[in-house]
Order: sequence, then C-alpha cells, then structure tokens
Amino acid sequence: MSVVPDPAVLQRAAAVRLLVFDVDGVLTDGRLYIDNRGEEFKAFHARDGHGMRMLLDAGVAIAIITGRQSGIVEHRARELGIEHVYQGRREKLGAYRSLRERTALADEAIAYVGDDVVDLPVMTRVGLAVAVQDAHPLVRRHAHWCTEARGGRGAGREVCELLMLAQGTLETALAGYLR
Repeated sequence: MSVVPDPAVLQRAAAVRLLVFDVDGVLTDGRLYIDNRGEEFKAFHARDGHGMRMLLDAGVAIAIITGRQSGIVEHRARELGIEHVYQGRREKLGAYRSLRERTALADEAIAYVGDDVVDLPVMTRVGLAVAVQDAHPLVRRHAHWCTEARGGRGAGREVCELLMLAQGTLETALAGYLR
C-alpha cells in the first residue's frame, strides 16, 4: 500500500473485527477457467493469502461470501484458516445477515471487499466498504476505499494491510521478517 488512506477510512478500518471477501473478481482476477469435463480452476495470489494469515494472527476474523459454489474455494479457505465460508449465495445479503448473527458483530465492525453490483447490498451496510481497482464503476462509487491493485493481483493483501495499519499491528507483523 503506497498511499496512506485518509483519516476517515483509517478510523473505519480501526473498528473492523471481521473482513469479508467476495471471491471471483476480488481474490481471483474474475476469469473462470472450465475444462471440457466441467472442472473449474481458479488462481489465487499468494500475497493475498499471506496477508490474510497475518490479519488472522492479528486477531481479525475473515469470511467469504461468494455467488458460485466451488471445492477450490473450500480448500483455499481451509488452507488459510478461514472459518466462515458461504458459497452459492447469489443473493449475498442473506448470507451477510447470517454471518452477522453468527459473529454477533455490528455492521460498523465489518468490512466487505467486492467488485460487482451483486456486492452492493452488503457493501452499503458495512462499516468499511472496499472496491478492488478494477471493480464496476457503481461499486467503486459506493466504496469507502478502493485498492490500487486489481482483483486477484494483490488487492486482498492491500485490504489486510490497511486494517493492520489502522489497528497498529502492521509494523510489528512486518518487523518479524526483518530479524
């Protein structure tokens, strides 16, 4: 993250206890790879995954709400230690409400990262709405903050580092790699 966000964004980010990601177009570049047998493939960015591990270690929970159903997403979530995964939820608001109930968190304590108009019903309710750099223009317009990176190209890491910066845990986390 090369540009420090404005104080209002940092204030919203400081209150976040749960970060929710969409998958296609956010944690991936949005392209769907499907072979002749119907097998689906997705490419995730390793730096996004490491950012998520750092954020989890810093005490912020992570969830996924995605419109598609994929064993690949389930596998990646398990690999990263993401406990809350909602798949096959084209209408994401119901999944969001269920997640909010399950975690007993207020909207202000939740951030959501999206890229397309199906994400707007959730983005307009959370305390911190984030759009990836190549999100639909309407999504960017309704976001509190937009990443510099495109979906699937490090945008997830940027959001994790934004939250850690705002919560005072980023410097300590990164210093551990400089020993």
